[in-house]
Amino acid sequence: MPDRPAPGPDEESVWDYPRPPAIEPTDRRVQIVFADTVLADSTDAVRILETSHPPVYYLPPEDIATEYLDQTSHTTMCEFKGRAVYFTVTVGDRTAPRAAWGYPDPVEQYSALTDHLAFYASKMDACYVDDEEVRHQEGDFYGGWINYR
Repeated sequence: MPDRPAPGPDEESVWDYPRPPAIEPTDRRVQIVFADTVLADSTDAVRILETSHPPVYYLPPEDIATEYLDQTSHTTMCEFKGRAVYFTVTVGDRTAPRAAWGYPDPVEQYSALTDHLAFYASKMDACYVDDEEVRHQEGDFYGGWINYR
């Protein structure tokens, strides 16, 4: 494991997250904006916490403007959560291919993710946790959100 500073009070370190990933509900306000449209606004998200990765926030469908999402034929397999499906986001003349994903039928341990969706912050105009704009995790494979509160 790389050297890292110890987290301060009220801070988390990704190096303290478990493997297999932990799943936990959060009442923090999560918002997603694309093309001047709020795609999602939730205080009922679920976080996935996996060793060395920033948290991934999964939002319930009732808090997402699903009319802007179209499921693609692309799928991937997570060794922990099961088969993921992907969605393209289209608002007006702007499109973000495979910008969201979810697990329609996750393995039992992650059943709280059923029908919830996560979004790549790198493909959105802005993503927020409690009004703090997050940074996206580098690379296109993981969808972690980096914030400091």
